[in-house]
Amino acid sequence: MVIGFHVIFGAYGFWLPNDPRGSWSEFVGSYELFRHGKATKTTEIRSVAYREHDRPARLAAKRSLQRPPVHFTGVQAQAIGQGVAAYVKSSGLMVWGCAILPDHVHLVVEAHHIKIEQIVIQLKGRATTALIDAGIHPFAGTADKARPPKCFARGEWAPFLETPEDVERAIQYVEDNPVKEGKPRQHWSFVKPFSPT
Repeated sequence: MVIGFHVIFGAYGFWLPNDPRGSWSEFVGSYELFRHGKATKTTEIRSVAYREHDRPARLAAKRSLQRPPVHFTGVQAQAIGQGVAAYVKSSGLMVWGCAILPDHVHLVVEAHHIKIEQIVIQLKGRATTALIDAGIHPFAGTADKARPPKCFARGEWAPFLETPEDVERAIQYVEDNPVKEGKPRQHWSFVKPFSPT
């Protein structure tokens, strides 16, 4: 029985569909990007971030993106957190862990009556609205349209968590993630303690 999810979603340009380490994508939607190779679909359930790979090839592919990859500042991360908090409050979603990093977001959430894919779409929407309202969207002023281009990548990775041990391991991973990047641990008001009962 699924009791929760370890959700990961990236900023624009974070993890390309043809990343040499593997990706969760089945196709490459951009011709310019496809020139660097087809999708590298993987079924791995553990992170492949530290897998050896052709780093120059990965960076060359990133240079072919329409816009530069997004790297959120600390102020932008705070706004994203405010968007997540607003969604949590309105939806009743239980969040047991959160880390908002410069190019991706980790959440550990309880299984909900809404599908996890839909939850992630709504979370990205609230986070985007918070960035726009604060006047700090990464692509503000770069388009003719009223709304700037999307700053989050399409899709998510959301492995099932089936036991309390799975949840506790995911929470620990998420809490440690900023530290691995040389940043302090994060504390968000919407994160609640996990209780195995």
